[in-house]
Amino acid sequence: MLTPYFQVGEVLRPQGVHGEAKLSVWAQNPDDFKRWTTLYLKRGDAYEPIRARCSRVHDGFAYVTLGDCASPEDAEKLRGESVYIDRAHAAALPEGMYYISDLIGCRALDEEGRELGVLTDVLQHGPTDVYVFRTPKGGSMMAPALPDVFTEKDVEACVLRVCAARLEEVAVYAD
Repeated sequence: MLTPYFQVGEVLRPQGVHGEAKLSVWAQNPDDFKRWTTLYLKRGDAYEPIRARCSRVHDGFAYVTLGDCASPEDAEKLRGESVYIDRAHAAALPEGMYYISDLIGCRALDEEGRELGVLTDVLQHGPTDVYVFRTPKGGSMMAPALPDVFTEKDVEACVLRVCAARLEEVAVYAD
């Protein structure tokens, strides 16, 4: 199932005296905060829309007035809240690119249809992402997200097709 909302930041603290908040930015393009006029706060299983007005983006932070916040005390009430956007306002991705949240939970299947694991995390510490899987035996497996290893990604079916021979060359396993 495709994720309907994406987490794009977190309210860090009030900024100034007019109800603005300093937000960490988790979106790939921080300037997107300038065009988003509605963000969402998660309330239980639901996402509640909240009006957003970004005055500036600086050093990886967005300075945003959320909802009816008019004072530092109003903004303080939102400290620690994660903010989301809906899929309709997310950046369009090029062909063959996927949001990480859409990949999490996908099953890795080899050419014979055997399940090799379920994707639990994507590490982004270098030029190539690393996929982390929980294996059927309860251990973990890590493998670089290379196209010759992961030959097909079907996020709608929540399946990653894997070349088993190539995976064995590059995967690292932990019990």
